[in-house]
Amino acid sequence: MGNKFIDAIALTIAIVGAVNWGLIGFFDFNLVAYVFGSMSWLSRIIYALVGICGLYLICFYMRLGGSADEA
Repeated sequence: MGNKFIDAIALTIAIVGAVNWGLIGFFDFNLVAYVFGSMSWLSRIIYALVGICGLYLICFYMRLGGSADEA
């Protein structure tokens, strides 16, 4: 259960980051900076968490690929 929980949290945070990038690209609106302040310590933590989750999801993606080969 622990692994599924971490996977879900990482995926949720990565989706939030992707939506933020979409808002920046389409509307030049940075939701994280709007909510937490432009490059405040809290917004930097959010950006760092999104990056860490992205790296974690690379491993998640590899695990999905490995289980497809076994089936």
